[in-house]
Amino acid sequence: MAAPATEHVRNIVLVGQDGSGKTSLAEAMLHVSGRTPRMGTTHDGKSFLDYDDEEIRRKFTIGTSIAPIPYKDFKINVLDTSGHPDFIGDTMACMQAAEMALFVVDAVAGPQVMTTKLWREAEDMRLSRAVFINHIDREHADFDTAMALLHARFGSRLGSVTIPIGQDADFKGVIDVIRMTARYFDQDGTTERIEDIPEKYLDEARVAREKLCDLVAEADDDLMMKYLDGEEQLTQEELENLLDKAIAQELFIPVFVGSTIIEQGIQGLMEDIATYFPHPRHHGRFRLANGEETFVDENGEPAAFVFKTIADPYVGRLSFLKVFSGVLEPGMEIINSRTGKKDRIGHLYVMMGKEATDVKSAKAGDIIVVPKLSDTRTGDTLSKSGDIAIDPLPLPVPQYPVVIEACNKNDEDKLGTFLARTAENDPTVIITRNEETRQTVVTTMGDTQVETILKRCKDQTGVDVRLGKLRIPYRETIRKTAEAQGRHKKQTGGSGQFGDCWLRLEPNPGAGYEFLDEIKGGAIPNGLIPAVDKGVQDAMAEGFLAGYPMVDIKCVVYDGSYHSVDSNEMAFKTAARIGFRAACEKADPVLLEPMAEIDVTVSEEYAGTVMGDVSMRRGRILGTDSNDAGDTIIMVRIPYAEVVTYTKDLRSITRGNGSYTLKLEGYEPAPADVTKKLVEAYQVSRSSN
Repeated sequence: MAAPATEHVRNIVLVGQDGSGKTSLAEAMLHVSGRTPRMGTTHDGKSFLDYDDEEIRRKFTIGTSIAPIPYKDFKINVLDTSGHPDFIGDTMACMQAAEMALFVVDAVAGPQVMTTKLWREAEDMRLSRAVFINHIDREHADFDTAMALLHARFGSRLGSVTIPIGQDADFKGVIDVIRMTARYFDQDGTTERIEDIPEKYLDEARVAREKLCDLVAEADDDLMMKYLDGEEQLTQEELENLLDKAIAQELFIPVFVGSTIIEQGIQGLMEDIATYFPHPRHHGRFRLANGEETFVDENGEPAAFVFKTIADPYVGRLSFLKVFSGVLEPGMEIINSRTGKKDRIGHLYVMMGKEATDVKSAKAGDIIVVPKLSDTRTGDTLSKSGDIAIDPLPLPVPQYPVVIEACNKNDEDKLGTFLARTAENDPTVIITRNEETRQTVVTTMGDTQVETILKRCKDQTGVDVRLGKLRIPYRETIRKTAEAQGRHKKQTGGSGQFGDCWLRLEPNPGAGYEFLDEIKGGAIPNGLIPAVDKGVQDAMAEGFLAGYPMVDIKCVVYDGSYHSVDSNEMAFKTAARIGFRAACEKADPVLLEPMAEIDVTVSEEYAGTVMGDVSMRRGRILGTDSNDAGDTIIMVRIPYAEVVTYTKDLRSITRGNGSYTLKLEGYEPAPADVTKKLVEAYQVSRSSN
């Protein structure tokens, strides 16, 4: 398979809400183009693109698949992404590899929450956009209503390039507004009929064309002036010559309509993608890590960035690359700018779902897959010199922590290896080991991502895993000054043990632990003072109330006694522990809970609901603000234990509309009911051990 020239490549990322038909659109394009022998479908598990076991089971896309579609002399790389919020990181990373985002919108439901979120991301990336209104043959589908919702949500620069011939059960084909023809696709998979526009749709088609000319004329100042002055209408040649420029400059956002299931509106969509959608040299600039910028250049040194990695159980690691400079070939040596390590390209694959085809080269602008690159991650840049580094797109920060444990302790190493590989392949999965709680914490985007990780772990490693209870990092401290004696005496025949110390504990807010020696007259020998310090620190690590580490305490040893034979380090460590606990009892010990500061971003209609929910979780609202999109930002200080599961809770109360950022910020005394529950649980655990 020969590598297509840069100007003959189109990289299109399909984005939008789950259920809008992104995968079925890609499957329809594959079938209509002749790339596949049948129309693949997700609902019966026979999709060419949703081939993963979890995708088949759940009946929606989890990870991005590529559909390379041949159309005339063009190669259209369609990236079919997930519309589920748990997998938005993968979707955003793949958007960086495309020149055009094609938003798929259900004709009945209209643009939903994920569509809006991803639209804003595309705007921030300065990515050209188009819309495909799908399922126009569904019951209650209405094209005018769908267009009105799109205009209300995304502005007036959207214009129809196709309109439906009938809708609901009467949908038959589409009117091509650019060429002013009617197009009907006969479902034998080969033929499209192009006819005159039916008389009853002529007025609607003329109105749509006038709107189209209004928007497109802005791409040429001279034509725009003539057009506004009413001197002349745009000719067919002028319209077609301006369309690609208007789309690339985001002056015009084309809207297509059709039905993927009956494959209507697909042939014309592919024709317009090839004819008018921007090719890679029109993508604009890539920002480099050093602050400079670069563009797609087929004559430059070979270079590509990794926008996705997966671990294939049969082939191994697969790196999905966008070539932005030069030509890549098998056998070529490349350098990873992050690690500085050299690697050799063994094969170049064009992927269609899970089907891999060897190719001899890949030119700038194309998307290619390379297997078995060592220590290569999503976001890396590979080049001949190693001196080029694309600044990777900031991805959403996962906020949903869970504890994953192996059911059998002998499988812990296998589980650790699997989780490390998962985190390497997916930047929205963060693995940490909390030595204090002795838990492996996996921070993810949500429940569905967690369930997918658990299932894949079982399928790929055979390890049975379970979710454990996340232990919140509470702390303990004291609020009063208190003194107590710690005395340890043990005689068992022969030399015994004797340690005696008087301790004074004082609150030490924000200053951590301090130990002072105020012994006078050699009441405790200098060589045994460090043992007192160590005994106190051991007791603080164990906690007093509920088994949590103690903090912000000043401890003074000011008196004591010793025995010339029986006193030793162990005896004084034990005495110090006894004295510390005795003093704590009188020092008004208190449990401290970790506090989080969160900024919740939500549309105005849900702001009151979120504020009420925050109050029920013992949160304090610090203030509110708004962003450029008109959303409300609610700034909150809240106990961390109350928002550990806030990812799924916020989705539930805002119907997926809200998002938030979180950072841990200090500790505050826990209320009596929280303290009581934790103390009782601690006492039960101690009595059972």
